[in-house]
Amino acid sequence: MTAVGSSTSATAGAATTATKAAGAMDQNDFLRLMTTQLTTQDPFNPVDNTQMVAQMAQFSQVAGIAEINSSLKTLVSSLGGGRINDAASWIGRTVLAESDVAAPLKDGSYAGELVLPEDADQLSVAYVNADGAILHEDVLGPQTAGTLPFAWDGKNAEGETVATGPVKIVVTAKAGTETLETPTATWTVVGGIQSPANGGSTKLLTGLGAISPDAALRLA
Repeated sequence: MTAVGSSTSATAGAATTATKAAGAMDQNDFLRLMTTQLTTQDPFNPVDNTQMVAQMAQFSQVAGIAEINSSLKTLVSSLGGGRINDAASWIGRTVLAESDVAAPLKDGSYAGELVLPEDADQLSVAYVNADGAILHEDVLGPQTAGTLPFAWDGKNAEGETVATGPVKIVVTAKAGTETLETPTATWTVVGGIQSPANGGSTKLLTGLGAISPDAALRLA
């Protein structure tokens, strides 16, 4: 009778264990199953030692993987905090980001860089407002291939401020009759950072909008 009762308990315990989600067993569950197996085994046909060792080794491997996963989560969390701290140190500084729009810097000026793929016979940089009006234009003449800086103080010839918000940078570069493609990047002030609570990527809040720290070509 005792053997039958023990067998029933073992069966109920196994059924309970089976209802757990995969991977939900912990060390206590494993030890409980092992103890039940030892107390209910047939004394004339005990569990093979090799099987016991194999089960223990398998559990140790699963436990080790769980511990590694936990350590990796901690590491990722730590690295994420480090990235936020790094980005936070950029607040108040200026970054160079690829864009054809320039936002005013702390002193109200605009600045950036353009890339000439080859020598140009004519080069000009215009600053255009949201209405399409040209607020200022620099005619730079012939220029050699390479990276060229550009800047404007945001004022007209009389020294009056005529630009207070973002402006579009329109570059005209010609080599003979050919119009050259000229990638541009502009400097913008980092006003803050945005770090989503759901684990999304950290963003820099700038005059150009929210940009990824990876989009920063240079920091000043």
